[in-house]
Amino acid sequence: MDPIKEAFSNIKKDIIFLKNEIEKVKQQIKNIQTTPTQGYPITTQPTHQQTHIQTIPPQNHPIQTPDTQNNISSIGNEGVPTDRPTHQQTHKPTQNTEFRQINNILESLDNIKKGIRLKFKRLTPQEMLVFSTLYTLEEQNYDEITYHTLSTQLNLSESSIRDYINKLIKKGVPIEKTRQNNKTIILNISKDLKNITTLSTIQDLRAL
Repeated sequence: MDPIKEAFSNIKKDIIFLKNEIEKVKQQIKNIQTTPTQGYPITTQPTHQQTHIQTIPPQNHPIQTPDTQNNISSIGNEGVPTDRPTHQQTHKPTQNTEFRQINNILESLDNIKKGIRLKFKRLTPQEMLVFSTLYTLEEQNYDEITYHTLSTQLNLSESSIRDYINKLIKKGVPIEKTRQNNKTIILNISKDLKNITTLSTIQDLRAL
């Protein structure tokens, strides 16, 4: 496989993987937000304590029920004891791993952008013009873009267009040439490149 095509194919796979991971994380966050707090079942306190308290003779100091400190409950959790652990923390290791994977992919995408920027930064203004014209014609669904098509659009000779296309390919720009009827050469921008970036993005990166 052509190294350029293989590189863009790997990029496409990374983007798809990133989207899937983000959706998984979103779903997990949504599940955490909608799942009720998991704790121990709420039990009714025995009533014998109140009866016992009523039998104690009145004293000058306040009455305290047994084990007051151990029965402190969280109002927000509807009576769930705060000194008992919940199970929500078990999600953290998984989330951390997934966020780390996403961060690695984002860093990889950032490196890809830098690579695209450097690749197109090396093009001369005329080479970039030929590339932009080819990309634009494809976006307009122009049928069978040939050397003659570009020469007409740019008012250049077909031999000049042919030279520019060859230079673009040598500089790593993914332009595909397909021979039709063993005679006419049809020019196309690689779909792998078009799947990960647009012409305006390439122009913006080149201008940095």
